[in-house]
Amino acid sequence: MLPSYFTVKGYGEHEIEIQRSRFIAYIDRAETEEQAQQFINDIKKKNWNATHNCSAYMIGENDQIQKANDDGEPSGTAGVPILEVLKKRKLKDTVVVVTRFFGGIKLGAGGLIRAYGKATSEGLSATGIVERKLMRVMHTTIDYTLLGKVENELRGSQYQLKDIHYLEKVEFETYVEEAKAEEYTEWMTELTNGQGVINSGETTYLETLLHL
Repeated sequence: MLPSYFTVKGYGEHEIEIQRSRFIAYIDRAETEEQAQQFINDIKKKNWNATHNCSAYMIGENDQIQKANDDGEPSGTAGVPILEVLKKRKLKDTVVVVTRFFGGIKLGAGGLIRAYGKATSEGLSATGIVERKLMRVMHTTIDYTLLGKVENELRGSQYQLKDIHYLEKVEFETYVEEAKAEEYTEWMTELTNGQGVINSGETTYLETLLHL
């Protein structure tokens, strides 16, 4: 599992007009090629009357699955520019379909490349980009006498509090970067004077929306 990577927030769509042609970017997250293909087929069905439904996707930890489709546009003028935007933004597990309704004015190869690239770029910005960081959920159990001190220190620290369980004792669930798990354990042990019970829990990805 990657320590961190960038992908899209989720589903989004965004329309621009260039020389009377409408370009609508449809974007979503896809973690398998099957999901990407399904998304493309769904958009094609939705826009069956469009002039073109061009697409690209990039999937896998090492971007091992990369596909681009011009769907009738001149070779290399649609799918590849879409894919290039995904590469430039370093996005993983992302599928894009740009639907074109022809407006009567031909754009030429250069114009098409710029149009599909712009539609994709603006569509991604409108949808939102997130950074997914691999986190370890640390479980810290303490007596109620330490509650105020530990909660205050946690909320003011670099670590993100996930939840607090008020049971027989108090249990804090905290997101900690994998590389900082040992550092967290030492910090919490010192904070509780060795009275806290600290256990390592599951790993999960935590998403942060980027403001580009």
